[in-house]
Parts: sequence; C-alpha cells; structure tokens
Amino acid sequence: MARRLRPVGPDFIETAPVRLVFARDVTASPDAVFRALAEDVPGWTEWFSAVTRARPTEDGGGREIRLRGGIRFQETVLAATAPEVYAYRVDVTNAPGPRALVEEWRLTPAGTGTRVQWTFATDGPAPFRLALKLARAGLGRTFRDAVAALDRRLTSTKV
Repeated sequence: MARRLRPVGPDFIETAPVRLVFARDVTASPDAVFRALAEDVPGWTEWFSAVTRARPTEDGGGREIRLRGGIRFQETVLAATAPEVYAYRVDVTNAPGPRALVEEWRLTPAGTGTRVQWTFATDGPAPFRLALKLARAGLGRTFRDAVAALDRRLTSTKV
C-alpha cells in the first residue's frame, strides 16, 4: 500500500536523524555524471542494478522509480544544479518504514574525474532507523557497484 511521506526540503540532508554518506571517485567528468543522473533518468536501469524502472515525471520535476523486490517511489526533484548536485525527495512509496526521505548526489572535480558523494537522509520509527544503520555496509556496496557501472558506461562511450 502506497503511503505519502512528510514533505521535507533540501536542508533535510543535513538534519535527518539517519544520514548515510558514501563517496567514490570515478574517471568520468562531473558534466557527464550529472547528465547521467539528472537528464537520463531512464538510463538508471542500465547502471544501477537495484533500479528496474526509472522515468521522469512532471516535465522533469519528478521521477517514478521501481526497485527490485517491488518497491516503488514517486519523487520530487529538489535540486538539479549542473554539474554539482542532484537531489530528490520521496513523496509516495510502498516501502515500509520511512516517514521522510531525501537522496542527494554531490559531484566535485577529482583530478581529471569526479568525486561522487551520495547522501541517503531519512527518518522513521526506531526499528526502521536501526535497520538502516545495520544495512549501511550493503547500501555502501550497492552504491560503489552502481557508480563503478556508471563510470564504465560513461567512459566506454568516449570517442
């Protein structure tokens, strides 16, 4: 059953009760990574193995995401500042637990490539918060694998 989450803004990234932050350097440029994140939403299924469907909604102001296992999200894009930051809030989900959820992808130059930092900021009841803290290692591995696949995808298309 779909539930509406609490509408929070970009500042929730800094104030959320649970903040999981992961980072990885890639060889692709910040511009290329930003385009893949913000402008090629359907392309997420090609590099983020947990994502089975991704499509922009509301003329790019929102997203519909489906994950393996049947989890669905309707999201609002909170920030799309090329090539530094892409952030979105989950508005509606069938996932049990979260009361509020924002994800931010922050991109900074790193040598000739990009440092990709993903922040998963959320709130929910105590058992949900504890479960996420315990799942940290798995989420980190999922992030690292996804960003590595994205980098391979972006750098293999160079001419």
